[in-house]
Amino acid sequence: MSDLRRVLVASAILASFGFPLLAGAQRGDNAVCRPAGARGALGVVSPSGALAVGVGVDGQLTWSVALRGTPLILPSRLALTLGSGQTLGLQPKVAKASGRRVDQVLHPVVRVKRAEVRDHFNECRIDFAGGYALVVRAYDDGVAYRFVTSLPGEITVKSEDATFAWGADHLVYFPEETSFQSHQERQYKKVKISEIGATRFSSLPAMVVREDGVKAVITEADLFDYPGMDLTGDAESNTLLGLFPAYPKRVELVRDRDEKVVEREDYLARTPGTRDFPWRVVVVAERDASLLDTDIVFRLASETKFGDTAWIRPGLVAWDWWNANNVYGVPFRAGVNTATYKHYIDFAAEHGVPYIILDEGWYPLGNLLKTVPAIDMDAIAAYARQKNVGLIMWVIWKTLDLQMQPALDQFEKWGVKGIKVDFMQREDQWMVNFYERVAREAAKRHLLVDFHGAYKPTGLYRTYPNVVTSEGVLGLEQSKWSDLASPENAVTFPFMRMLAGPVDYTPGAMQNFTKSDFKPVWSRPGSQGTRCQQMAMYVVFESPLQMLADSPSNYRKEPESLAFLSRVPTVWDETRVLDAKVGEYIVVARRSGSSWYVGALTNWTARDVTIDLSWLGQGTFDAELFKDGPNADRAAVDYVREQRGVTTSDKLTMHLAPGGGFVARLAPAAKPRDH
Repeated sequence: MSDLRRVLVASAILASFGFPLLAGAQRGDNAVCRPAGARGALGVVSPSGALAVGVGVDGQLTWSVALRGTPLILPSRLALTLGSGQTLGLQPKVAKASGRRVDQVLHPVVRVKRAEVRDHFNECRIDFAGGYALVVRAYDDGVAYRFVTSLPGEITVKSEDATFAWGADHLVYFPEETSFQSHQERQYKKVKISEIGATRFSSLPAMVVREDGVKAVITEADLFDYPGMDLTGDAESNTLLGLFPAYPKRVELVRDRDEKVVEREDYLARTPGTRDFPWRVVVVAERDASLLDTDIVFRLASETKFGDTAWIRPGLVAWDWWNANNVYGVPFRAGVNTATYKHYIDFAAEHGVPYIILDEGWYPLGNLLKTVPAIDMDAIAAYARQKNVGLIMWVIWKTLDLQMQPALDQFEKWGVKGIKVDFMQREDQWMVNFYERVAREAAKRHLLVDFHGAYKPTGLYRTYPNVVTSEGVLGLEQSKWSDLASPENAVTFPFMRMLAGPVDYTPGAMQNFTKSDFKPVWSRPGSQGTRCQQMAMYVVFESPLQMLADSPSNYRKEPESLAFLSRVPTVWDETRVLDAKVGEYIVVARRSGSSWYVGALTNWTARDVTIDLSWLGQGTFDAELFKDGPNADRAAVDYVREQRGVTTSDKLTMHLAPGGGFVARLAPAAKPRDH
């Protein structure tokens, strides 16, 4: 499509909102952004012309979105109300409007999905009298807007209007919360917009499903020095509304990890008057698979804050807590002690696993500067260095906050490679600033960061690429006390939570159970679904710091599974989502170097999947396949390992058992030697 044609298409789409655009945009300017007719409107269209955003400026600032000429989000109010009494967005007066077109390639420090990220968008910036602007971007896979202010000194934000008017009573995948004190580990309830009133709210991302199957996922990006956004509703108008926790005024430390806000201020944030506010993001997908392929949150995030990133090394992690340190067949008493962690180090070194975690128990709660009597950290650290295995230390956020400088200095002295920070459970401005402070201070000491008990990612992993993963998901840990980490959950959250960024689900169970056989067991946990489903998670789920959650003893009893898992990369050069349907199944292929990995997951419904290898490339590939065994529906540990050659002309048809999976490694076949 020519540039002029795109402008005309944009004009037609934006006119569908009743916003007539002025003629006369510069020929060749693909970013449509200029004043329009008597009602006053501006707009921008995506590079392909499929998505268009209208910005209304007649009396009240609004935004609206259309997909292929059909309204998706109706004109919706946008505003920031300041402590001075000024409301940015009320009676807006346009000072100037400018557009730009960007098409560039980004190279992530940590390759979550791919080594090259195409950042292709059209942008409209509208500056208003009163020292503020609205910036709107249209990508082919979503749209976003943010406020920008240029006000003197410090400002107080009393409230924000971020609204999404849908015009119909659509279905919503709604991760409902009961309190602002939350780990954001929620089930996705399926509710109608009309059922969401002012008393109900959810964390983000949340997904709206239009009757024709089009899906729109709401989230945010580039969150700094401001509270995170949740979502509530206005049942009468089919509108979803941003909801924000006010700044904490008084807190009480209930126990070492639970600091509760008992009183809040009457404002959201106090912040510099000249700044960019977070992006409000809507990812739009006509195919479910597109939700797994997008990296829009990364694209919208601020650029990396530091130059030296060579020390950031993703990889697998042997994890102690989920399996309760149940190491057996060893000549020592297993537990949180020096001998057990040396055993984990031996296991990691033997199988090429670069890290182990020392989780809860290594220090007396409340003091990161001491260890429990059974732990000799100097000996463990020296042994880890000898074996070339990195240590990652679990810490409670509050203790880290109180002892940050001496604790991180001590970790640096020990040669620790990362920290796992847990139990934040909040997203008010104070806590959002804590995340950045941890990322910054950890980076100074070359420490990776894994946030648990965390809100959803908003792009911090681009700005501070040492933040390699985070939780905020119903992960495998749930199997210790509930049945929520189900196969349905495994094929639902990736379309929303994983869309926002890396997800520390912590897979790897070697004790696997059918739906009828599963029972939560705290000290000897297993998983719902088949062995192959657990193995496929290492390909389907994105986490540059990926856990091996089970006991070394259990892995040693499963040498075929362990040999495969210990070779699966945690970062990728290329990702292809082959097929997917929310809540039902996912089939993904990812490339690392010259080798491809394919993973497939299903819910509790058995199904056959056919994988067309036409994307594979030239030559013959040696395929190592793990598929559900013929009795996996009765004994979930049952699997079949197969080796065969495949080419780009092949198709693989695999039967997935209930709660099943499939995983494969496809490596270029070695060329025969000349004799």
